Amino acid sequence: MPETVVRTFLELTDPSGIRPAAPPRVDGELRIDRVEPPDGATSRWFYENVGRPHQWTDHLGRTDAEWQNWAESVETWVATVDGRRAGYYELRHPREGVQLTYFGLLPDAQGQGLGGHLLTQALRRAFELGARVWVHTCTLDGPHALANYEARGLRPFRREVEGNG
Repeated sequence: MPETVVRTFLELTDPSGIRPAAPPRVDGELRIDRVEPPDGATSRWFYENVGRPHQWTDHLGRTDAEWQNWAESVETWVATVDGRRAGYYELRHPREGVQLTYFGLLPDAQGQGLGGHLLTQALRRAFELGARVWVHTCTLDGPHALANYEARGLRPFRREVEGNG
């Protein structure tokens, strides 16, 4: 039987509700830069490498052109430490608010407080684009994903259960 997956949708509707994370404990220069111009290959690389441990498989079959179209529909921001990729986030601005569509760290960048810091930056940028930020996570994501979202001020507004455990 497939495992039960719980998907949690979270939102924040007031930028004053952002609870910043402590500075990350990284050795080296941390940069968070927007990918300009949009680059489908970068979005694909992060989707594959951040998502692999969390069963992100829905979009693995996208063509290069589809990845490029995706990249042009979102803002992609990449965190690097001393020039080495550490994580990323992507923001999209549909009618229902700014969606944090993808967010995550590469395995070797985890455990240093970088996730909370990167999420704080993502939320701040999202509120520059709109009045509501939302995201969804699930029990297949990293073990600290939901706690990180809630610690930064996001609040659940819907849960869905898939599968039967």
